[in-house]
Amino acid sequence: MSRKKEEQAREEEIEQEIRRVKLPRGRQSLGIVEQRLGGARMRVRCLDGKSRVCRIPGRLKRRLWVREGDTVLVEPWELSGDEKGDVIFKYRKSQVQWLKTKGHLKDIKDLEDF
Repeated sequence: MSRKKEEQAREEEIEQEIRRVKLPRGRQSLGIVEQRLGGARMRVRCLDGKSRVCRIPGRLKRRLWVREGDTVLVEPWELSGDEKGDVIFKYRKSQVQWLKTKGHLKDIKDLEDF
């Protein structure tokens, strides 16, 4: 009986995750981490077709752990925005699936070629 409650609690948790999916606003773009560069920096291929060197801002450094292949939300810098940006959010697997089904990651097939 407790196993059934655990499964139900897990399903509710996934539902909560999906309800809170952050979508790109303004200049923000979705991207996939290509390569870790050391420190808090990484190379991210964004869905707008550009590859940026992004960093994790100081306020998120200890809370946001990112690996290669993760889907992230990138905020390009005001100056040199085509080359640099900040990673402001990391999507979980269930959130990535939701984004794919809703069509926000339809260009992802092109990005998986690298």
